[in-house]
Amino acid sequence: MTAFALRASRLHNGVSRIHGGVASRMEAYVWPQIPWMENPVGYVTNGVHVATFLAHEWSSLFDVRFGSEWRNKLTEADYWARIDTIPDHSYWSVHQSLKGAMLEAVQKRVTRQHRRNGAGEGVIRRLTRQLEPDAKTPLVIGFARRFATYKRAGLLFEDPKRLARLLNDPDRPVLLLFAGKAHPHDHPGQNLIRLIHEFSRSPEFEGKVILIEGYDLALARRLVTGVDVWLNTPEYPLEASGTSGQKAAINGVVNLSVLDGWWGEGYAGDNGWGICPHKGPIDNDQRTREESAEVLDILEQQVVPLYFNAAEHGYSRSWIAMSKAAMRRAMPVFNAERMVLEYARDYYRKAAGHARQLAADEAAGGRALARWKRQVSSAWSGVRLERGQDIPEAVKVGESLHLTVLVHGNGLRPDDLIVECLFESSDDLGEVLLRDQAPFVADGVDGEGRLVFRLDHEPRTSGFQTLRIRAYPYHALLAHRFELGCMVWL
Repeated sequence: MTAFALRASRLHNGVSRIHGGVASRMEAYVWPQIPWMENPVGYVTNGVHVATFLAHEWSSLFDVRFGSEWRNKLTEADYWARIDTIPDHSYWSVHQSLKGAMLEAVQKRVTRQHRRNGAGEGVIRRLTRQLEPDAKTPLVIGFARRFATYKRAGLLFEDPKRLARLLNDPDRPVLLLFAGKAHPHDHPGQNLIRLIHEFSRSPEFEGKVILIEGYDLALARRLVTGVDVWLNTPEYPLEASGTSGQKAAINGVVNLSVLDGWWGEGYAGDNGWGICPHKGPIDNDQRTREESAEVLDILEQQVVPLYFNAAEHGYSRSWIAMSKAAMRRAMPVFNAERMVLEYARDYYRKAAGHARQLAADEAAGGRALARWKRQVSSAWSGVRLERGQDIPEAVKVGESLHLTVLVHGNGLRPDDLIVECLFESSDDLGEVLLRDQAPFVADGVDGEGRLVFRLDHEPRTSGFQTLRIRAYPYHALLAHRFELGCMVWL
């Protein structure tokens, strides 16, 4: 279905920058001769509908502080700097109100589920003691989503002794809330739920790790607005976008997430914590252990100390600064209005314009393009490039580089082709960087029937560079210059 959809459409995108790159590599077979990073798969990062997922308490505060105009400023980053002008005590009061309502809702759900399962009242009180209104307010970490295995809900439990030590500090209580469902046929995902349930009932985690049954939209809204930290631990690079973290961020909830999906773009250092994915030649078990240790390090050394650094204010000013940064950075970027505008500008408008071009004059353009594609497809296997002369070893600053390329067109005309030169170099890590590119100009046909293309170009960058020359078919009505997936290199 993916191959059919890609070949039957002309504009394609992933749903975050990282996902766009992953999709480009995965679907490179559709454009077999094109480098994956240049094929037609782009990206539009997902966004959430602010009017739906921003808590009413925050909307009311914005109305009081900013007036109603804020609803028309959702894509203006500079406007949202005014979040920093909200007094810390007012900001904290709203969050605590949402957190209290969330804990109350969770307590009711958890009490109901334990009674249904036959637990006694004493057991229920022990399992819900951190949710009581008179309990010392804990740092609440939320994990709520599909229990697919790649999302690694059990990552924190790789070192249960260390986790138990972290959660059971009486001066700095921490509460872990888990919610979610697995597909009926996803048995590994169901096993993850079973694993967390077993941990939640073990003595060292009773009342500290809570698995909430019946995950639904109402519970999801409570969690993304009421927890202090939103935890996301997917296996890189399998998280396409991850909009739950965006819903949390626009409500001032701080993300602690693997730098995958939207968080690869959203993380800025002052608005949450990023878990660097461990790439390279290590197996999954080792990577899981390494990333689990990193999450626990961040929790123990940064998250918990920052949250409980309350001093005389009764709250942590540093935590509020990070929460405000989370909201300020997410609100104007990761919203549905920006997403829809990008789709309209970069995809739907282009698609509509292209369709009009092809359909004009009783589809004359469409028929011409189809004939041209058939011609290129039949001829391309015979297209070859030759150097017209040796490439000089060096070009001084201010001088021009003169190159000639001879093309065996196999029946194609000069107008059917683009021949270009890429100027590349390597960075300190060995990554190839494109410095410049310049097109050749068609200059007739030589005595052997080869198409002659010439380049006269003054390089714009200095230093050691690699030249690569390529040719690909071109027609003015193509939706993307590499649409045919055809390319030859010299």
